[in-house]
Amino acid sequence: MKRMSFFLSATLALAGNLHAQSLPGESVYHLQATTQDAGGRPVAWSSLHGQPRVVSMFYTNCHLMCPLIIENAKSVQKQLTPRERAKLGMVMVSLDPVRDTPDTLQEVARRHRVPAGWQFLAPAGNDVRAIASVLDVRYRFRDDGSINHTSVLVLLDADGRIRARSEVTGAAADPAFLIQIKALLAGP
Repeated sequence: MKRMSFFLSATLALAGNLHAQSLPGESVYHLQATTQDAGGRPVAWSSLHGQPRVVSMFYTNCHLMCPLIIENAKSVQKQLTPRERAKLGMVMVSLDPVRDTPDTLQEVARRHRVPAGWQFLAPAGNDVRAIASVLDVRYRFRDDGSINHTSVLVLLDADGRIRARSEVTGAAADPAFLIQIKALLAGP
């Protein structure tokens, strides 16, 4: 049994290394980070590879910018054709995984009536800072428990390269960002 366990571990490590080697150098998926989805299941950051995605960072106790980030992302998705929507993943990553439990993430998704297929992820401990870093999201905790952070939607191609960014200032989608999304989705 020990030998089989060792073999399985070695095989998984080799597969992970081969996967990392197949990614372009600037891919955010080189980061070895773990997250948990709203169902409580583990999700490796690198497993997001393979589909273009709009990614943002938020926290559920926010009552100002984070709801706007979610509404802005919904506005982006609404302006895509059904075919385009099927090609584009939507991912919201928590800045506060201690408070953003799977139940809390599910409640936010329900409250904001996000479409099916969105992923709400809470990174493991130190992985929050690492994911924020690769997405160029700056944040800091304030004494009152709130978090100052960059309010942005980031467009990643299927290989995890950053293709566009849109600063969120309201609920309406940025037309230039939509053009970039549609161009990426129209490509091969």
